[in-house]
Amino acid sequence: MKTTFFNEMYDAAGTVRPHYRAYADWLAATAPERIVRKRAEADIAFHRVGITFAVYGEEAGKERLIPFDIIPRIIPAKEWKTLQQGLRQRVKALNAFLHDIYHDQHILDAGHIPREQVLNNAQFRPEMKGIDVPAGIYAHIAGVDLVRAGEGEFYVLEDNLRVPSGVSYMIEDRKMMMRLFPELFSRQKIAPVQHYPDMLLENLRTVAPQGVQNPTVVLLTPGAYNSAYFEHTFLAQQMGVELVEGRDLFVKGETVYMRTTQGPQRVDVIYRRLDDDFLDPLAFRKDSMLGVPGLLTAYRAGNVTLANAIGTGVADDKSIYPYVPEMIRFYLGEEPILNNVPTYMLRKPDDLKYVLDHLPELVVKEVHGAGGYGMLVGPASTTGQIEAFRQRIIAAPEKYIAQPTLALSNCPTFVESGIAPRHLDLRPFVLSGKTIDMVPGGLTRVALREGSLVVNSSQGGGTKDTWVLED
Repeated sequence: MKTTFFNEMYDAAGTVRPHYRAYADWLAATAPERIVRKRAEADIAFHRVGITFAVYGEEAGKERLIPFDIIPRIIPAKEWKTLQQGLRQRVKALNAFLHDIYHDQHILDAGHIPREQVLNNAQFRPEMKGIDVPAGIYAHIAGVDLVRAGEGEFYVLEDNLRVPSGVSYMIEDRKMMMRLFPELFSRQKIAPVQHYPDMLLENLRTVAPQGVQNPTVVLLTPGAYNSAYFEHTFLAQQMGVELVEGRDLFVKGETVYMRTTQGPQRVDVIYRRLDDDFLDPLAFRKDSMLGVPGLLTAYRAGNVTLANAIGTGVADDKSIYPYVPEMIRFYLGEEPILNNVPTYMLRKPDDLKYVLDHLPELVVKEVHGAGGYGMLVGPASTTGQIEAFRQRIIAAPEKYIAQPTLALSNCPTFVESGIAPRHLDLRPFVLSGKTIDMVPGGLTRVALREGSLVVNSSQGGGTKDTWVLED
């Protein structure tokens, strides 16, 4: 039976959807030679600006350009409003969960989430117990991955709360579209995204330690060999804050300072793009050369804010993901606006049996996996790959979850053979401070390989500009 996919631009009868009409009219009236020329211009410009990413495991220093597609992903205002409400609700509940598990653990006492699922999770940090973080915010920046499936309903695929990346591509994609095709932006009202760095900085300033009037914010990077280093430099520059590495900071008297040519300067907020394990060699990995010795002590004393907080990873772990709807009901007393994808937890014997019997139909993921690695897409795998993965599951079932293979929506995309449908997802970036805000849209990632459902850049995916139409 042939699977039908929801097409973002055309309905089932092949008619252009209302919110795409202005773009479709423009595309039909534009000479193909101009499109080819503009696509080449985009590639040259992205190379010149240095919008690249490194892939771990490939030869040192080798960087790739993320392919950019000039057919945008367009979302009507009404649809975005619902997504925005759902994202706010979800992130609010996730922050409440993080505060709870590091304090009173009410949700565990009530039996809504198995205690061992949280307390034995590798991402749970006992060092955070009892620490009161400013405004109770743990996940200041969340990248929530959404997919559209079936008849067009959105689902949350995963919550990225540790060091979510990709926002620089969202901003650069928009700049590129406005530069290449300014006439498109005069034909309809497209909500802006370029103010994200200003919104991020303001958000970080609002969660500075109590009593700090004019906080100093820095962005902590692992350094130039990190796959997202372009984004680190981009955001620091756009926010007008210092980009620092661990060696640029030191702790004295439970306070963090930055080394400057004018002498030490106190640091109040650290937007860290560094995993928990590497943050403080005195508290976590002792061999870390990337962190700041004593940082946890300053954090516990309330003298510095870390965004995102240490220990947020437990809430975006794939083994905790199935419980997010229950968190929303427990903490907010509301029904979830956005649905989860149905999920099998392989630590449960019945779920494990079902998954092992239906591996060719399912997507199986490592609970700590990221970037499209460590997963099996059953329908796209060979018998040999499926059987090899089966052995990995049997050896350690608790390390995996499984989900149905969703019929991800697709969107017309320029590929070598011309324009063809390709599957995509959407990562909006949700900022939590005194309020929960987001720019309209997010990063749309597109799987450029025909039939592929894996959109990650490390797996050959590309990006599109995301337009939210204003009323």
